[in-house]
Amino acid sequence: MSTATLTSKGQITIPAQVRNRLGISPGDKIEFVALGDREFAIVPATRSIKELRGIFRGRRQKPVSVEEMNEAIARKAAEWK
Repeated sequence: MSTATLTSKGQITIPAQVRNRLGISPGDKIEFVALGDREFAIVPATRSIKELRGIFRGRRQKPVSVEEMNEAIARKAAEWK
């Protein structure tokens, strides 16, 4: 298991073994994803926007108008009240 020490400025150095396994390098961004009250996962945020292409394919065939979006928002807001 790798460990790191928190500095007085709230910084840590991610151990080389962890950086290598995550595939991150200087300048890359990482995300801290909450798993529980006091538990987080460290996830590389280095994905390209191009990787997201097609993940919503088939969800809706025609474009949605601003009016349709506003109506959907209003419907959901009314459900929460």
